[in-house]
Amino acid sequence: MKKLLVAAMMLLGATGLAQAKDKAAAPAPVPVSTTPAPEPENILVLELSTGGEVRIQMRPDKAPAHVERVKMLTRAGFYDGVLFHRVIEGFMAQTGDPKGDGTGGSPLPDVKAEFNDLPHLRGTVSMARADAKDSANSQFFIVFTPVLRLDGKYTVFGRVMSGMQYVDAIERGEPPVNPSKVVHAWIGADGPNAARVPLPVIAPAAAPATPEPAPTAQK
Repeated sequence: MKKLLVAAMMLLGATGLAQAKDKAAAPAPVPVSTTPAPEPENILVLELSTGGEVRIQMRPDKAPAHVERVKMLTRAGFYDGVLFHRVIEGFMAQTGDPKGDGTGGSPLPDVKAEFNDLPHLRGTVSMARADAKDSANSQFFIVFTPVLRLDGKYTVFGRVMSGMQYVDAIERGEPPVNPSKVVHAWIGADGPNAARVPLPVIAPAAAPATPEPAPTAQK
């Protein structure tokens, strides 16, 4: 009886050991990605003078107004020919200014901030702005290395999917001596030969009314 009991215990032990080995050999579960699958409508393609195309997945689920602005400007041909006017080694490359000096923007109104939980990792594409948080307009930058101190302070609207080597090759400088540029930009759903769509005409803001002089006291 004791021998049978020992044999049963040995069998159970061997079974448990085999199960433990099976569990150890089983591959770890693949984490579920929260990033939506790329759609051509939300792919920004930049043909750079550094030699190739950079494909950027935009995130309208995180920054809808900024993605819509970039699409509108891209479809109008606004980004064709713009320079990378501020490029800092180990930090980022900034573009999107038709003046080429960091002081310009589009004729459209500024966009309200859409700060989100997307981090500034290598390849992140984020909107540039002035001191005011709601001052983003047309300029954006691509991060060379993680810069997490920018998180929650600038609106991330996308990340490079492919072609980061062409971003790495952008000429450095503030401003660069021989600046690299965006040769041509288009939305993936449209293709590089799509007809341009003019920007909407925005009426200039009305000048503030001249305040009336304060009434004088009656004697």
